Amino acid sequence: MAQTARETRKKKVIETLNKARSMELQAIHQYMNQHYNLDNSDYGDLALKMKLIAIDEMRHSEMFAERIKELDGEPTTEPAEKSVKGQKVEIVFPFDAKLEDDTIDQYNQFLAICRDNGDSISAKLFETIIDEEQIHFTYFGNVAQHIADLGTTYLAQKAGTPSAT
Repeated sequence: MAQTARETRKKKVIETLNKARSMELQAIHQYMNQHYNLDNSDYGDLALKMKLIAIDEMRHSEMFAERIKELDGEPTTEPAEKSVKGQKVEIVFPFDAKLEDDTIDQYNQFLAICRDNGDSISAKLFETIIDEEQIHFTYFGNVAQHIADLGTTYLAQKAGTPSAT
């Protein structure tokens, strides 16, 4: 039996939501790995914020999964890419700022796909998550700039801070 135009549009939205979910799963893995390494290197304050951002990404992942299920789809469990491990603290924050910037760009495209396929609910979900990803991008960019400008002075200030949530 041939799919109706509506079923075809719905399928396209589910595929788009699953791409976003896989990106969130990648971010969770990446940020939790960085959290562990920052905590292990005694940069507690930076580790704590990284963990909280990873938890935001977990929430985003679940929001996408819930919407996929509402559309009778099956949420992916595969991250978009493997995590990059063993990064030095000087690399972590510019790397993550780029990851968030790329995510914002992609999610804006995904938002347009949802609108083009008549799904304003999924489009609104992307709008909400884009706003939160922008906050992450700004934080990562600011820390990267502090490290670039102040170097070891900034990192020395962060060393030995608590990481307990």
